[in-house]
Amino acid sequence: MKIRLDKWLEKEFDPPPKIRTARLWINAGKIYPPPVKVGRSYYVEQDAVFADGRTRPTLAERVIAARKARGYDD
Repeated sequence: MKIRLDKWLEKEFDPPPKIRTARLWINAGKIYPPPVKVGRSYYVEQDAVFADGRTRPTLAERVIAARKARGYDD
């Protein structure tokens, strides 16, 4: 299930960064799986992770996330 970007930031960070910072992260590909833009808002998977470039999700994590995004529940 996707949640709005501001809600995800509150859940993941204390204190949460500004929306502008998060949008820069999205454009740089630092949130995985990538958020979806609907209108003016971004929506993020609840279990999305911030990857600052130092740590990349493993292949297995990427495959599992992609399967979940497509609705395949194992």
